[in-house]
Amino acid sequence: VSIHGALLELQCFKYGQTRYTIPEELKQGSVVGNLAKDLGLGLSEIFDRKLRVASEAGKQYFNVDAGKGELVVNERIDRDTLCRQSASCVLPLQVVIENPLQLHRIEVEIRDINDNSPNFLTKDRVLKMAELTAVGARFPLESAEDPDVGSNSLKSYILSKDECFSVKVKDIEGGRKIPELVLEKPLDREKKAVHELLLTALDGGTPARSGTSQITVTVLDNNDNNPVFQKAVYKVRVNENSEKGTSLIKLEATDSDEGVNGEIEYSFGEHTLESVLSVFDIDAVTGEMFLRGELDYEVAASYRIDITAVDKGSPEMEGHCRVQVEVIDVNDNAPEIVLTSKPSPVREDAPSGTVVALISGRDLDSGNNGKVTLQLTNGHPFSLKPSFSNNYALVTSGVLDRESSSEYNIEITATDAAFPPLTTKKTIPVSVIDVNDNPPKFSQSSYNVYLKENGLPGSMLSSVSASDLDFGDNAKISYSILDFKVQDVSVSSYVYINSDNGSIYSMHSYDYEKLKGFQILVQAKDHGSPSLSSNATVHVFILDQNDNAPAVIYPSAALGSLPHQKMPRSTKAGYLVTKVTAVDADSGHNAWISYRLAEATDTSLFSVNLYTGEVRTKRAVSEQDDSSQRLLIEIQDDGEPVQSSTVTLAILVEDGLHEPILDLRQKVPEPSKKSGRITLYLILSLASVSVLSMVTFIILAVKCVRNSRSSGSCCMRRDDFDGDMMSQSQSFRSCLSPMSEFSDFTFVKPSSTTDFKEMINVLDASLPDSAWTFESQQVSGEL
Repeated sequence: VSIHGALLELQCFKYGQTRYTIPEELKQGSVVGNLAKDLGLGLSEIFDRKLRVASEAGKQYFNVDAGKGELVVNERIDRDTLCRQSASCVLPLQVVIENPLQLHRIEVEIRDINDNSPNFLTKDRVLKMAELTAVGARFPLESAEDPDVGSNSLKSYILSKDECFSVKVKDIEGGRKIPELVLEKPLDREKKAVHELLLTALDGGTPARSGTSQITVTVLDNNDNNPVFQKAVYKVRVNENSEKGTSLIKLEATDSDEGVNGEIEYSFGEHTLESVLSVFDIDAVTGEMFLRGELDYEVAASYRIDITAVDKGSPEMEGHCRVQVEVIDVNDNAPEIVLTSKPSPVREDAPSGTVVALISGRDLDSGNNGKVTLQLTNGHPFSLKPSFSNNYALVTSGVLDRESSSEYNIEITATDAAFPPLTTKKTIPVSVIDVNDNPPKFSQSSYNVYLKENGLPGSMLSSVSASDLDFGDNAKISYSILDFKVQDVSVSSYVYINSDNGSIYSMHSYDYEKLKGFQILVQAKDHGSPSLSSNATVHVFILDQNDNAPAVIYPSAALGSLPHQKMPRSTKAGYLVTKVTAVDADSGHNAWISYRLAEATDTSLFSVNLYTGEVRTKRAVSEQDDSSQRLLIEIQDDGEPVQSSTVTLAILVEDGLHEPILDLRQKVPEPSKKSGRITLYLILSLASVSVLSMVTFIILAVKCVRNSRSSGSCCMRRDDFDGDMMSQSQSFRSCLSPMSEFSDFTFVKPSSTTDFKEMINVLDASLPDSAWTFESQQVSGEL
């Protein structure tokens, strides 16, 4: 059988076993072999006889293509993980065929490919050598690890060119290759104190893969004798149930030097794994090795431990040996009962011999300790049918009656062949299938969900739950959302639901200002035939969050320019310069707005009302005040966290316009809330005063124009005024709309029509379009 150019070998053995050979790392869907043909089955029998494949490895690495009868790869197979360094890697499969029940054993041998490079645990290593080290001295190096096996495993080592060093490979028990650094020529520290070497490990694959490790040799003076062990390799056997503190071996190394140069300390090798250090320990003075952790034959059957003996000379000299620890298995693992296939619910009219589940027994121990036998307790209409290799089929052996018993708890006992034996019991529940006569029922008919706006998309809003009194598939429930419109958009655009557990999630972030709430109609439907369903309503209420900063409505700046306001230099305290108005799109406390003066050219000159945003003078404007004032007003809401915005006002203090007067609103009493009739009278009075003021202004303006033809100018600049001229002026106060600023004007008798027109133009340029009324404050001199 050919798979992607790889030849699959089909071998038929006695007892109905079939073997396939495939390379590891095949893609999902790759064909292993024609299972139906090799078992002598037609394609129609695959469905009729319910052919299925179960793996003893736990994972389902293979499936059967029911349309072609082919055994195909179900998921990636990594031989190095599955079988590690084992020379043979075989996956046993069980093929179950019903009507009549047959059990076939299939073995798939996984062939190694060269998909791993040799790898050094430590990429850099430093060795210290005395310059008097004898030529031919050997220094064991860290061996590389290659998970591949056979010809693809580690084969050789090469060393970068150096006249003083070479590398030799030492073969040890188990086929492992240990590289050793060999001194070929005497060292001379004065010529070369440091040797940089590169050790390369090569495997036997085609093409070959490699891994490297950097070795730095530092040449030292003095102490010219290394500690020497009696043996290069020590072997120790120990039971896996040995207690902590058990002595394993006492190592001894000798050093020909005297004094401190001959005193030796023992330690584990520099690259000893943490898994070894957690189990073993060594006395640094005596060299006695003992257990510090627990052994487990099933985790590690043997250990290879490098030991280093270092003297106390200067420089330090060291010797090396290896301790091989063999762990002896004891019967410390109880047998396991493994469900090769989960028990299927059985119809109460199922015939005798119907396969309910495939069961196998296994034991992690070895030898007789690992042989397992399964037995079934009496009193149930079920039996165990043995097949091969500790595999069994649980089948019906009598009449089932759901009305008498809707579920059976079958107890199976597994016993190993050790003395004394260990046993394990496992209860397998088997349900009898009923008809679907109960619809799902929600725990509540309606749910209320309160959700903060601006939440993260994908967050869970709520969870609904329904239950079904039926059994098996009839009790399995799927949740869905019935489609309807929310603001002319399908509700599925707002939320989605987990069909398995009823958790409802948001599709996007919600905005309270656009959507206050909506409702969802959730349906729970069982998997029966025919299916039954019920509905529940979920009401979602969006809660407002402070996500909008106040927006300034007035004054507004066009094209990035600052809003400008004008005021006369003769302004008194309490003068209303302007009014800042802002709105907040949020609701409740989040929309309550306050104003404050953040920065100002002169903070002693202006104040801002906290609640109305009115900008007023705190004192009279003096000649020393700057003619250009700049105010930065901060507007904050009452939300949490606080949102704010700012507006910058440019106020021009101009001379020669008019005298400031008191705010008209201060002179008009607030209408009484007790009488609607009094309020009406006040409104009529104010309207009359406004009309009268307008007529007075027109008459005075016409009179000024007529007088200007026969007399001098009556309009003069501020810097031309003196005390007498001020006594001849007339001051008026403008009453604007609530969104406009208050301004003061000073009119004097014009000397000519040209001066009068110039004065009107100046006023028009500095004032907004508003409804005007005027109130006379003082009349003196000629006008």
